[in-house]
Amino acid sequence: MQIRYVALTLAALTLAACASRNEIPVSSLGEDDDAICRANNVAVGSSDYVACRKNRDVQRGNAAARADRAQKNLSETMVNTPYKP
Repeated sequence: MQIRYVALTLAALTLAACASRNEIPVSSLGEDDDAICRANNVAVGSSDYVACRKNRDVQRGNAAARADRAQKNLSETMVNTPYKP
């Protein structure tokens, strides 16, 4: 009976880790976009400020895509590599 609870707990933890994988952090670059764009001495709402914020969004999207691609490659490698005890 104890083994079932341990197995269920391990399964729940594994599924929880997979479910939280898709959560995207507020700033995956670890910095405040507004502060970085304002540091260039541009006014909020100006075309330079908007371009800076768009550039930061593109960088964040590229970082998320690279992380997803790396995760996919790892999982495919694990599936396609036979286990040899």
